[in-house]
Amino acid sequence: MMKSMTAYARAEKTADEINVSTEIRSYNSRYLDISLRIIHGYNVLEEKIKALIIDKIARGRIEMSLQINDGSDEAYNFEINIPKARAYYDRLVQLKDQLDLHSEITIDLLIREGGVIRSVEIDRDMDAVWPVVRECVDEALNNLVGMRKKEGEFIALDITDRINRIEKSVHLIEKESSDLLYHYQQRLKERIVALTRGMVEIDPERITQEAAFLAGKSDISEEIVRVASHIKQFRTIMKSEEHAGRKLNFLLQELHREFNTMGSKTEKTHVSHTIVEVKSELEKIREQLQNVE
Repeated sequence: MMKSMTAYARAEKTADEINVSTEIRSYNSRYLDISLRIIHGYNVLEEKIKALIIDKIARGRIEMSLQINDGSDEAYNFEINIPKARAYYDRLVQLKDQLDLHSEITIDLLIREGGVIRSVEIDRDMDAVWPVVRECVDEALNNLVGMRKKEGEFIALDITDRINRIEKSVHLIEKESSDLLYHYQQRLKERIVALTRGMVEIDPERITQEAAFLAGKSDISEEIVRVASHIKQFRTIMKSEEHAGRKLNFLLQELHREFNTMGSKTEKTHVSHTIVEVKSELEKIREQLQNVE
């Protein structure tokens, strides 16, 4: 089954007082490239999250952002900088006396000074957080893979249509190339008559020998057999459950090589035009395969 590499998914899970939300975007890439943005304090979970991604996705640029909100009382801790608060208070009192002010020195004035009260890093209970994170990431990844499969089905339909056209063109090329001996015999006779203006008698046996030699050099039967084999493999891989992108790209290169060889061998104008059309279809398939996992 073919899968696209471009997709988007999100998920959110809540358990007890822990809320986890994630967004995933995937793009084209030759390899699996993971970019993970996770809230500070939970970086220890990064390798576990990447392992979940690797288990479901083989290729593509994966960008994931993960938010974790712990609403429990244990999730937050603050400390008071008493020396700084006392020093700041003493200076406020001094300023009040010197300016003969009668307003009160409130707590608001003290905490307005940065650093009087500050948050303290705590040891988070990753065993409690991880199950929620795993469930959330799993759901998002499953949605992402589902979208990649759906997009892959559209790509597969387009590629299948083009492969069918190529196969019909191969049958046409084979039919047009089946009478090469007669074709070269006639061409040689016409050239000799044109060059000698009919003044030289044509040796039928010699014409046949030369025509057979040219026909042998222009024979594309081996290339046609290999193309048929490649097309059969192409369809098999498209229907299989394995990741198809790299293998299909390799087969596409082989098909391109075979048609290049056919084009260099043939001297029939109609066959040459058909090969040009086939190569145009191969290029369109190549563009589609850039987005296949």
